[in-house]
Amino acid sequence: MWRCTGPRWSGGGPGAGPAGRFGQRLGWYCAERGEARVSLLPAGKRLAFAARGERWCLGVWRAGRWIVCPYGAVLDGASARDQCARCAQLDRSRSVAADTMADDPRPYGVYLAYFGPGLLKVGITAAERGPARLVEQGAVAYAWLGRGPLMAARRAEALLGSALAVPDRFTKAAKRAARGALPPVPERAAELAQLHRTARELAGWPETLEPVEFACTDHSELFGLDRIPGEVAELGGMTAGAEIVGEVLTGVGADVYLRLAGAGDVAGERGGAGGEGRGAHGGGKRAGAGGFGGGAGPGAGAEAGVVAVMDARLLSGWVLGAAAGRVTTVPVRAVGRGVGEREREGARGQEGLF
Repeated sequence: MWRCTGPRWSGGGPGAGPAGRFGQRLGWYCAERGEARVSLLPAGKRLAFAARGERWCLGVWRAGRWIVCPYGAVLDGASARDQCARCAQLDRSRSVAADTMADDPRPYGVYLAYFGPGLLKVGITAAERGPARLVEQGAVAYAWLGRGPLMAARRAEALLGSALAVPDRFTKAAKRAARGALPPVPERAAELAQLHRTARELAGWPETLEPVEFACTDHSELFGLDRIPGEVAELGGMTAGAEIVGEVLTGVGADVYLRLAGAGDVAGERGGAGGEGRGAHGGGKRAGAGGFGGGAGPGAGAEAGVVAVMDARLLSGWVLGAAAGRVTTVPVRAVGRGVGEREREGARGQEGLF
């Protein structure tokens, strides 16, 4: 059986066609075959899938393959974590994020990431990964600050935290709220530039960390931020038999924005989200149109559908088959619209530092 391994951003190799372009994807793994594959989640794709059986721990990723969880652990459908406690402990036994891999010889980059007004963080990532980590986090914009050995990058990260109170994490809720109230691109770049200048003027800059001149990269087009409306609901976790039916609007980091289908919509052909390599194909030949749970009838415009955001990490560990119904049965919650100021962030941390 193919189990979802969660969201990722990949593609964009030389000469890549539509199926190979850089974009958001879902990963899949079949333990019986020892095979992995991915499927694109482009804007306009119709999804209609249901959770089957139980949500299993994915195990540990080592040497380019999955080592299946030997405990057969069942996970909570509401958690973004895709490992049981024992597999997570093994995974972090040699991990830069967990400070258990200080001897990593690879060069590292120190970055400043912008998620919204007042939401700027500092972080590090292996230089060979380029901007991949920034895309995975859903950073609206970013700039490199320096490059050098791992421990020098760590010291620079700590310096910004202690001297300038620049955090290394934000909650998922804060990042989502900020997307609904983003200023123009020049203002985002200016806020990043100011922090970049201030950081470079700090005493105690690590000698082995090479400074990088300021250059802002904005992800507005990549993420399709203009397709995200001001009012967005939130999808809860999956349970056995729960279904999601809708059309992809765009993807940001691990989040997928969907226009949910209504009870009166014409479903057309329906497919699972990953069964036997069909990938995240589903929905019908026609887009979901009506309001969530009822409302508009067949042929209604897609504008009538409720837009909801789904953390695609909640799909990891599930076998996803074809939906039997025409509406989403996963809980849909209304969320307040925020402006993303750091002081509203609260004390909770995001899942993962890098």
